[in-house]
Formats: sequence, structure tokens, C-alpha cells
Amino acid sequence: MKAVKPLGNTHGDDAYYDRLFSYFQSQLYETVIEMIPLQRSVILLKTKNNLYVMKGYKSNRRLKLQEAFTATLRKEGFSNTYIFFEPPAKEQLFFEGSYFGCIKYISPNKSAFTFHTQKDRREGLDLLKQFHHTTTLFEARYRRLLPKADLIGKWKDRQTVFLNNLPFLKYFINEPFISEIISWGKWSMKGMSADEQYFEKEPHVILHGDVAHHNFLRDRKGKLYLIDFDLISIGPPVLDYVQYANRILPYIDWSLNKLGSYKPFKSYLHDKAFLYALAYPADIFREWNRLVREQSYTDEHKLKQIMDLSIGQFYSRKKFVKQLKSILR
Repeated sequence: MKAVKPLGNTHGDDAYYDRLFSYFQSQLYETVIEMIPLQRSVILLKTKNNLYVMKGYKSNRRLKLQEAFTATLRKEGFSNTYIFFEPPAKEQLFFEGSYFGCIKYISPNKSAFTFHTQKDRREGLDLLKQFHHTTTLFEARYRRLLPKADLIGKWKDRQTVFLNNLPFLKYFINEPFISEIISWGKWSMKGMSADEQYFEKEPHVILHGDVAHHNFLRDRKGKLYLIDFDLISIGPPVLDYVQYANRILPYIDWSLNKLGSYKPFKSYLHDKAFLYALAYPADIFREWNRLVREQSYTDEHKLKQIMDLSIGQFYSRKKFVKQLKSILR
């Protein structure tokens, strides 16, 4: 049997993974050969005959909700996601506060999905649209199980945490950068809040809530999957599209014209509230807040990524916000 081999940033908790490896060895009927942590609570498990993805949840309710939701998605015709199944184990897998579900492994393509290419950006949008369309068929059944999306409330909280972290952040971000970034957030939030009802006018769907590139997975045969539904909620599709737009703007030169070339955004770019939302530095606030929360500022690679996000793209983003302000006057 091979020792645990952590992949990527797993917080360096080797002792935890050694214990978890032993636990899976003791509980599974199959012989466990290797365990590779993909994230803190996502484990690739190799047995003598199979590969499994084991994903941990903080409550059994969360695990059962994810199992039910993905099963419903597939039953209603959306086959572009993963499948939970009963693990080959002696009992329900529970280890140090986490309930583990077992997911069928999807063999990844050599060419990973990325927002760098126009083809992938368009394909991701098409899949997101298909996901929303499918969830309209059963959204009503999940209203009591899922939270209602509140983009403005969520972003206000994120901005508050960022402002509270300022005494620490000023060691990393100098003036006038930090003041300008904060001003973008306040200007955007004021405009969004003035037209708050805009984010309620569309028929509701089940939102994915985290349309980052790593939640799109292309399999070995080229089929694209949407994965990781930890942040699903009830709300209008525009909330996922705001997030998707914010994710791809750095890859299309912060260009409104290029953004408008993608069909879902054509109509949204005529809406003031949507334009205000595009100016909000949600990614900058999120990543700095996470850095402080996880105390990972000694990780040079991670710090470099966040500095590039904040300072490397600063002037491109500043020009973009200036264009938005000109339009919204």
C-alpha cells in the first residue's frame, strides 16, 4: 500500500490524512491502495479495483441533500454532473466531524476546462443555461430545503469583513490602491441597493452559486460536467450570470463589448443594476478575507495570486469601472 500523497494545498495536516487513510482502510470492504487529498474535504481514493471521490460534509443532512439534488438533476434530464452511490463500506462513513459521501470518479480530459479560451467560456455558459432550465422543473420542491439567494446581503457582509481587515491588509496593499478598490465596492453597492428589486424580477431557479472554472470538469471523452453544489440556493438566473461575468472579465480584457458578444449577457448589459454589479470587486474582497481567515499569508504562491488580482489588474479594472460610470451617468 502506498502512503498518503497530498495534492496541492491541503493545509499541511499530514497527521489528519494519515488517520483518515487508516479509517478508510478499516471501513471499506475493498483494499485501499492510495489516498490523494484534492481539497481538505475531497479525497481521491484508489482501491484494488476502483477509483472513488470521497467528499466530506459537516452534517448528515447536507450530505443527504446533495445526494438527493444530484439524483433529481439527473432524473429531470441533466446528465452533466456526478453520481453519488452507496460506498462499499461497513457503515456510514463518519470521521472526525465529517460525513463522507461516495462519488463516481470522472476521468478528466488532458485539456482542462479554462476561462482562458472562448470555446470553453461559451460552453460553460451553455451548460449553466441548461442547468437553470432543468432546475425550473423542480425548484418549487426545494424551496423549503435551500436558502434564498441574497447577493446584496452577501456582498455587504464580505465588504464589512474586508474593511475590518484593513489594519492588516495595509501591510500588503498601499495607497491609493486600497482606497480606490474600496470606493468601487461602495459605488457599486449603492447602485445595486437603489434597484434591489431588479434581482428578484426573473422567475426563480436553483442557482449553482460558485461558477468558478474548477467547478466545470471535462471528462476523457470531452463531455463537460458541472460539479460541486455546496452553495446552491433559490433565486433568479441573473445572480449566477453576474458571477460568471466577473469570473471571465479578466480573460476578455475587461471589455463590455466582448462580454456582450456572449448571448446571455446581451440583454443584461442594458440593465443598470447589472452594470453596477459588474463593478463590485467581489473577488478581491473574497480572496483577501480568505487569506486572513486561513492565515495563509506566508504562502508565497497564494499571496502572489492575490496581489496580481488586486494590483496586477488594477489599472485595467479602473478603466473598466470608469467606463461603467460613464454609461450609468
